Amino acid sequence: MTKYIENVNAYLSQMKIKQTYISLKTGIDQKKLSRILTGAQDINATDMEKIANALGQKMEFFLSSSFCVPQMHDYLPEKIVFYAGNPTEKQNEIAEKLEKLMANIDEVMSAKYRFLNLSEGKL
Repeated sequence: MTKYIENVNAYLSQMKIKQTYISLKTGIDQKKLSRILTGAQDINATDMEKIANALGQKMEFFLSSSFCVPQMHDYLPEKIVFYAGNPTEKQNEIAEKLEKLMANIDEVMSAKYRFLNLSEGKL
């Protein structure tokens, strides 16, 4: 197994990234990707570049002999991303409503608190 593949596997493991995600982002067939990552199939420069890009890195990052896997706490929690395919019209509508709710969650929660206090006669 090459240094590149060892480093990619360490990165995927540490960052808890699934091969399915890499396959979707790169367009590399899941079975081929699995063979590449287990060392059963040689990797070419094009696939190396695709994988690195999908992981938000440059190819050289995974080729470094002094490779260091970033720690999860180095990343802000709001940068979590996943791919769920192309949403339907209804899913877009629901997502927009959820986004508005989250943008105003403080107001929603404080209104609930005020309502509960009013109903219990505390205000």
